[in-house]
Amino acid sequence: MAEQPVLSSNPNMSQNAARAIFIVFPGVHLLDISGAAHIVYEAVAAGAAITLDFVSAHAGQTEATSTSGLGFSRLIDHSSIVLGPDDCVFVPGLESTYLTDAVFLESIEPFLGWLSAQQQRGARICSICTGAFILAAAGLLDNTPCTTHWKFAGLLEERFPRVQLLRNRLFVQHGSIYTSAGVASGIDLALYLLEQDYGTAFASAIAREVVVYLRRGEGDPQLSIFLQYRNHLEDRIHAVQEWLVQNFHEKHTVDDLAAIANTSPRNLTRLFKDTTGITIGQYTEKLRVERAIQLLRERVKLRTIASTCGLQSVNHLRDLFKKHTGVLPSEYTV
Repeated sequence: MAEQPVLSSNPNMSQNAARAIFIVFPGVHLLDISGAAHIVYEAVAAGAAITLDFVSAHAGQTEATSTSGLGFSRLIDHSSIVLGPDDCVFVPGLESTYLTDAVFLESIEPFLGWLSAQQQRGARICSICTGAFILAAAGLLDNTPCTTHWKFAGLLEERFPRVQLLRNRLFVQHGSIYTSAGVASGIDLALYLLEQDYGTAFASAIAREVVVYLRRGEGDPQLSIFLQYRNHLEDRIHAVQEWLVQNFHEKHTVDDLAAIANTSPRNLTRLFKDTTGITIGQYTEKLRVERAIQLLRERVKLRTIASTCGLQSVNHLRDLFKKHTGVLPSEYTV
């Protein structure tokens, strides 16, 4: 681990240092803040000219308690801060009851005005999870492509019908407005911002430092295929899915899988489709494609990827990409 940097108002740091502002609401989700903040911390440790500040959305309030019970203290009053184009404001998610609480929303109206003013000054405004509701309340998402946590997507559209919600997106950038899906996606968004400011090599080094071996991009879905199609209570299908996740690169037959589920091949085929909505073959292909995408981002050669994913050839890999993503991995050489 790199040496700990001096954060926030560091008199020895250049006056041109960018500022990363983390808004701390009462009932804030701890990981929404800490995930992105740690990425910035590691970037500072690696030499990035950034200062971190933790800021209250309520004037005169210097303390707040997260949903996890961990408290924040020595918060800075947002009204004392003026930002510019090099700076970022991170607006994390918060306890869902606040999203529709008229008293709370009225109490942060001065903050909403401040947030809009910073965006007009060129600062990048970044929401994590339900922080998108705060951006929408400030009018920053009117007629703007955005995303939020999948569970609250319907509520966001209901309360703010002028938003252009993009469902199942990890994060979305529209000009200086960035919205992300929630929790761990704040880490992906922070890495994306570092990549914009300091380049791919720097962002990748920070990802390795925090042991994020798979960096996800703007177009990635909120739920990985390794997590999708598991929202059911059929233990036999869970057992088959678990085996496929661990062994999708191995040759197998329906008979092999039926033995795991302790049922007949015909019944397994029917039960899998009824339970998940897709066939065993489709599920296996999706697993292979997602793993292939991960390897492509690591610049692994196509022949190696095809072999690693249990495919017969590079042409087979290309066919699967065309089928499931609509594009070919043509930017990579064999």
